[in-house]
Amino acid sequence: MYREHTIGVVVPAYNEEGFIGEVIDTMPEYVDRVYVVDDCSIDGTWDEVQRYAERANEESTTVHYDEDHVTSDRKQPIATDGGVAFDRRVVPIQHDENRGVGGAIKTGYKRSLEDKIDITAVMGGDGQMDPDILYKFLDPIVEDKADYTKGNRLLYKEYRTGMSKWRFFGNSILTFLTKISSGYWKTMDPQNGYAAISYYALDNVGIDNMYEYYGYCNDLLVKLNAKGMRVADVAMPAVYGDEESSIKYSTYIRRVSGMLLRNFLWRLKTKYLVLDFHPLALFYYIGAVTALFGVFGGIWSLYAKFVLGDALFVRASSSMMLFTMGSMFLMFAMLFDMQVNESKEVQIRD
Repeated sequence: MYREHTIGVVVPAYNEEGFIGEVIDTMPEYVDRVYVVDDCSIDGTWDEVQRYAERANEESTTVHYDEDHVTSDRKQPIATDGGVAFDRRVVPIQHDENRGVGGAIKTGYKRSLEDKIDITAVMGGDGQMDPDILYKFLDPIVEDKADYTKGNRLLYKEYRTGMSKWRFFGNSILTFLTKISSGYWKTMDPQNGYAAISYYALDNVGIDNMYEYYGYCNDLLVKLNAKGMRVADVAMPAVYGDEESSIKYSTYIRRVSGMLLRNFLWRLKTKYLVLDFHPLALFYYIGAVTALFGVFGGIWSLYAKFVLGDALFVRASSSMMLFTMGSMFLMFAMLFDMQVNESKEVQIRD
């Protein structure tokens, strides 16, 4: 346990042979349950997971609880539910088919909910996430400052020295798009998978519908915002080793951008029209439609001028006015969105 809270860690793994064993071995002592999810790897990942899990579970001592006392030979007791001790610390889970990193994390999250773990973290199976700083993600939740914490490698220049310029450029674009989609305007580095979530947030965010591709973390932020959850950014350095990324960026950008657009429209409807009402949703819709009319009007004006030989001034002026009005509506909508969500964001600095 950590500060009287049971802690679980979901470790998604796909072709992480040579890395996953060390992740299991270096898990902090206060972690009560580790859900290692092999997402149908085609190398020796599953065998390595089973081997290291068996050794870790043999070293753990079963703990017996009652209302008055705990009997254990282990410094940090294994988490329990309703007075019944967990039979093992490391839980190996294997998918029959590859579901993506989001699908693997979803599986772990569901098992954590079944075990009623107070706080569930996510650490990759590639060893990029330093287990020694896990407490930084737990403290804001334990202290009731946040419902969800995530890493931020972009806050300090020295923290992103390990990140290539191409990664930084792509991450910056996705950061901006996710700000708009999620409503968390201060949150950065949404692609960072090092995270922790409270039982309350996990139980209420609708985890069954979580996106299963690499944009799962962006998707989760949108769902958290729609339910009014508090999010904290935890400053951390970028770490890259010898592992190879399986991301295909041409597919990744297309799929995640489409998902962010759908989630943005869903968030506006759910948070500002269904669960509550705020005119910023109407500002967004009216602004987008008006600005699009202005753009299409401008294109038609140019076509009419150079192809049909018509006068340009009247059509161009009307199109410019529509585009300007639409842009103003959008800016006001973003401003309102920032004000509504300002109290839901926390920055955790060193």
